[in-house]
Amino acid sequence: MYKYIKTLIEFKNCNKEDGMALTEIADLFAGKWRFIILAILIVEDKRFTELQQLLPSITPRMLSKELKDLEMSGIVIRRTDNRNLVSISYSISSSARELEPVFMQLFEWAKRHSSKARIAN
Repeated sequence: MYKYIKTLIEFKNCNKEDGMALTEIADLFAGKWRFIILAILIVEDKRFTELQQLLPSITPRMLSKELKDLEMSGIVIRRTDNRNLVSISYSISSSARELEPVFMQLFEWAKRHSSKARIAN
């Protein structure tokens, strides 16, 4: 993937910072489930089991891995509540909150695109 970004930088004559930004975006959304997890967490904080229920096709191991990767990226925040029973919830960071308009634009684009694809078929 990085060779494609290098090619883009050379083709578009971009600086290395732009190339690194593209690399970070690609890494952020590299996982199959990350975009969906972020979309869910933008709407509302969720516990692990709630995410599992919303994503029945993902294995607990994969969900855990994706959440850890997103947490390491500074996109997702893991909170532990020890009041009665240990409860872990996930939310998005303030920097990830800036992605909300982008998610909404992508969602609107997908709705328009999917309806055009159905008409064409």
